[in-house]
Amino acid sequence: MIEGLLNIGFGNVVVKNRIIAIIQPDSLPIKKLKKAKEANNQVIDATSGKRTRAIIVTDSDHYILSAISVDTLMARFNQTGE
Repeated sequence: MIEGLLNIGFGNVVVKNRIIAIIQPDSLPIKKLKKAKEANNQVIDATSGKRTRAIIVTDSDHYILSAISVDTLMARFNQTGE
């Protein structure tokens, strides 16, 4: 994997320095925020039809849905290139 990119599953990647947060999608406030973003066409679904396990918040004010767990994404985010 090229350093500076985060693999979020199913062949999708995000530039690491554009990520503000990686959050769990389960709480009611997050569900409401996601619904508001969907209404403004600011949600990118990268789950390939799988269950959403993480939401990636970007500096462009978009939410990216991932089927990869928050723990796995954080481990990938913190990896350095070898």
